[in-house]
Parts: sequence; structure tokens; C-alpha cells
Amino acid sequence: MKYEFTDDYLTGIEFIDQEHAHLFEIANETYDLLTDNLVTDKYDRIVSLLEELREYTKTHFAHEEEYMESIHFQHIWSERHAHILFVKKLEEVDLQKVDDSQDEYILEVLDFLAKWLTGHIKGADKRIGVAAGTIKQ
Repeated sequence: MKYEFTDDYLTGIEFIDQEHAHLFEIANETYDLLTDNLVTDKYDRIVSLLEELREYTKTHFAHEEEYMESIHFQHIWSERHAHILFVKKLEEVDLQKVDDSQDEYILEVLDFLAKWLTGHIKGADKRIGVAAGTIKQ
């Protein structure tokens, strides 16, 4: 099932919302890879998607944290901690495991992303919009 960036995910902070939308695009590329039955060896593409996700989230998290600092967001430390754990999970990927069971690993990545996108963005990141006054509770 494709990931849809709906209004439920909006923080009201344009650049954050655009970056979140790009995370959905990466998730959808990952889903497309899973469902592409014409590709028998997906390893290189999985590694490429993981690298893109890791680098993009580092950039996004830096932008988000800079913004949180600028508005003196009271939950910045819990946000930073969540960001650190997300990046750590991506950095600890066992590439041999990926190669051994590619589709199974893609499903793990999709599950991880789905939980993050729905849980973190709809919860923690929406609080940034509330604090900034861009959305109402």
C-alpha cells in the first residue's frame, strides 16, 4: 500500500511539511521496489534507498532542530533523542542480512517508516506547529 501525505501530517511550517513529503516519496520508492517483480536482485537499490533515507533524514533533522531552537521549542531534547535513534537504526543495518533476504528486509524498512511517519510526524512534529502557532490543537 502506497504512503499518502495527507493534511493529517501537516505542521503548518512549509519547509518541514515539504521535507516530510519527501520522506513519503522515499517510502513509496521503497514500496515500489518491493512490488517490482521484474527486479530479481534488489540489493543495490535497497542500499541506495537506505543511503538516501539516512542522508536525507540527517539533513531534515538538522533543519527541524534549527527551527525548534529558533522558536524555543520546549520538547527539543525529546525530539533530538528520537532523531538520534532513527539515524542510529539506519546506521546499524546489517547489509549481509539485507542481501540474504531482500524482500523481507524491505518489509522491515517499510514497517519502520510507517511507524515513524504516522507516529512521529502526527505526534511529536505536530507539536512544533502548535508551538509555532501554525496549527491549532
